[in-house]
Order: sequence, then C-alpha cells, then structure tokens
Amino acid sequence: MTLPPSVTLIEEPAGYPILVIHHPAATGRIALNGAHVMEWTPAGEKPVLFMSAQAVFEPGKPIRGGIPVCWPWFGGHPTESDKPAHGFVRNLMWNVGEVTENIAGVTLEFLLSDSDESRAFWPHRFDLRLEVKLGAQLSIALHIKNTDEAAWSMTGALHTYLCVKDVTEAAVIGLDDAFYVESRLSPERIEQSGPVYFDREVDRNYESRETVRLLDKKGGRTIVVDKSGSRATIVWNPWIEKSKRLSDLPDDAYPHFVCIEAANAVPDVIAMPPGKEHVLSQRLRVQRD
Repeated sequence: MTLPPSVTLIEEPAGYPILVIHHPAATGRIALNGAHVMEWTPAGEKPVLFMSAQAVFEPGKPIRGGIPVCWPWFGGHPTESDKPAHGFVRNLMWNVGEVTENIAGVTLEFLLSDSDESRAFWPHRFDLRLEVKLGAQLSIALHIKNTDEAAWSMTGALHTYLCVKDVTEAAVIGLDDAFYVESRLSPERIEQSGPVYFDREVDRNYESRETVRLLDKKGGRTIVVDKSGSRATIVWNPWIEKSKRLSDLPDDAYPHFVCIEAANAVPDVIAMPPGKEHVLSQRLRVQRD
C-alpha cells in the first residue's frame, strides 16, 4: 500500500487499521472495517460527522456514527431475521485501493468482493468499490457490480450521521411535498408539509431524489446533502427511549445528531442482472450563516 504524505495508517486499537488524513483542506479518519468514514472536518470547521462516544471498535462489529455502508439490504433482512441488520459489508474488512492527493484534498478507494465470509450471509457474487473524496466537501460513492451469472436485487444506504448542536432547534429542508413512510408506526404514505422538525423519534423513508439541507440553527451552520443513484432519503433520530436501547450510544447523545441517508430502500429496490453496475453516491458541504 502506497500512501501520499497526508495519509497515514494506524492501528487504534491494536489490530484495527484506520487511515488518518491530515490535509490542508480537511482532516478525516476512515476505518478499514466497513470502509467506514468516521471523521470529516473541513479546514476552519468543527466536525461534521457525529461519532458515538460508546462506539465499538472491533473487527466484525458495526461502528455507531460516521457513515456506515449498509448493503446489500437496508434495515432488517427481508426474509431471515437472524441475518445482520443493514447487511454485512459494514462488518467486513475492506482492502485499500488507490490513494491520491492534490491541492483540493485526498481521494481514497476501498475494495470488497464476494468471499467465503460474505457467502455465509448472501450467496451472490459481487464487486464493490467505495470512492471517498475528502476536502472542503466530502463525496462518497459506492460502485456496485453484479459479477454473478444470475440476477439479484439489492437495497442499501449511506447511513450518514450529521452533527447538530441541538436537534430540537434543527430542521431538514428540501423534502416538502415528498411522501414518506414512518417506519416505526405504520406503512401509510404521508405527505411532508414544510421542514422536518424533531420533537420525538423520527424514522422516515422519503420518496425523494432532491438535495436537502440540515439547518443547525444553534450551531450556526447548514449542511447541504446532495445525492445520486437514489430515490429514497432516510431521516432518523432515535430520541429518548430508543437511545436507551442502543448499547453503543449514550442516553444523552440523541440531541447532537441527525441521520440523513442516501438510500436504495423499498420501494427503491435495485434489480441487478449479470454485469450490471449501479452507483449510490452522496456529497456533503457546509454553509455558514
């Protein structure tokens, strides 16, 4: 593995490899377990990605916070409840591909293909390539290819945790008139009216391709979230009671993040005949008031 000067490989804890980026445009941290972006802080800014103080850093375990890669299913497995939530690739160790830097930032490539380990969860052949561009903006693109002789279908998400100062004074703008399902309540489709506010648990799957903005009023900034290859946007905050049931999240952490996720989630199921490629991508940037 050849790394440019702004990128170093550490093991913290021992046996847990992490790429650390110190570039004039931004700093960041990416775990090879799950190809998991854990930090992105543009120059002159505060951290943009929320990380749980109780996150577990063990090979084979998902990380609470940052940007988990959920694939090849989003949420629970559609037919087998014993399979891991949000797929298995966030629990596997990825390989590092090409890593380059220029004046704008750093581009990092992570690779994962089917293996005996993956086939214990899912029988199909595939190639994944995650491209992360880290600078004044953060771009993350999951390139998916069916290398099998048979067709398969998939769902998935870039499960992005975004920092806010106080969720009760935050709002998600850009989903007005979109229909959503409040997954914890019922399958009824509801039309959004105005911004999304947070005064209780929110767990919504919006039918939307649009750019959204997370207004962090108390933090004095807006996080803009663009995406492509996705017709579903997930908005999530666990609020008080669900936070108490999540062992890797402090009970008092819920006011400090909102998840806005570029997703392929029901009904946005992607059919993948042999040889087909699909790209799910998301771009983040910060605007100051």
